[in-house]
Amino acid sequence: MIRVGIVGASGYTALELIKLLLRHPQAEITRLTSRDESSPHLSAVHPSLRDRLDLHMSLFDVETFCADVDFAFSCLPHAASAEVVSQLCERGIRTVDFSADYRLDNVELFETVYGTRHPDPERVGSVAYGIPELFRDAIRKAHVVANPGCFPSSALLPLAPLMKAGMLCPAPVIVDSKTGISGAGRKSSLKFHFPECNESVAAYGVGTHRHMPEIDNLISRYSNVDCNVVFTPHLIPMDRGIHSTIYAQPARGTTVESLASELRQFYSDEPFIRITDQPPLTRNVSGTNYCDICVQSSRDQIVILSAIDNLIKGASGAAVQNFNVMNGFEETTALL
Repeated sequence: MIRVGIVGASGYTALELIKLLLRHPQAEITRLTSRDESSPHLSAVHPSLRDRLDLHMSLFDVETFCADVDFAFSCLPHAASAEVVSQLCERGIRTVDFSADYRLDNVELFETVYGTRHPDPERVGSVAYGIPELFRDAIRKAHVVANPGCFPSSALLPLAPLMKAGMLCPAPVIVDSKTGISGAGRKSSLKFHFPECNESVAAYGVGTHRHMPEIDNLISRYSNVDCNVVFTPHLIPMDRGIHSTIYAQPARGTTVESLASELRQFYSDEPFIRITDQPPLTRNVSGTNYCDICVQSSRDQIVILSAIDNLIKGASGAAVQNFNVMNGFEETTALL
């Protein structure tokens, strides 16, 4: 049994993570932290977990936390997370980090994108990126895994293998994504309040969203192809889910059929990737760790559609999948 601690356990992704770990036969949650000095009980923060786990959320103290933890998940925001992860690493605690702190492989790029100094720059570039379908070998050996961004997961899973196979032109590539409101987190700004976003669709972060360089960086790292993706997210009035529509130019001789065949072959042994003949629906992946992908065309352009649950495959499900890979468990444990 692996004793698990969760740093920053009050948010939506932490709630989903706790629910998954509670059904994991090899995991025991022993520590929860939050920045609330009142040390609230788990059930006060997440009432849906009442009577399922009797723990309070305490302030993070590395010595106390590590005393009865073998493995950690950090659900803190960027910059704050790396400060904690570096302390956990010093004490030999393997960690999955939900923040963006270790996703990019370049400190200067991180500091430009996130507008802050990196608290642990020496580790940047040596951390495994947490999409097992693409980086399983590195994850298996890793001490720290950078859990992927939710939008990048929806784009990289279809794009990365096709780019590596030379079946798509690296430019132009357009990723148009729709996301549910939970992607903004539990403590959100005015534009994410129900009266502001209900009965409306809104683009945001146009040309500036932080996940755009993450998509570029990871396509390059995986496929050795320089790609400048044009990424635009849209907020739509639903709780959860991401639907991405990707437009790309096929390489010479490439067809819709050959692209779909390549994806089916590449993901043939992957339990969470489903290549579909019809455009995917977010309702069909809601609450699951699946990514549904469909390849179609419009005139001379390839149109790839993908759907994931932003809180599961885009966050907590991926984290548990990484936990399973890192510890040698069956990868689907607690996820099917």
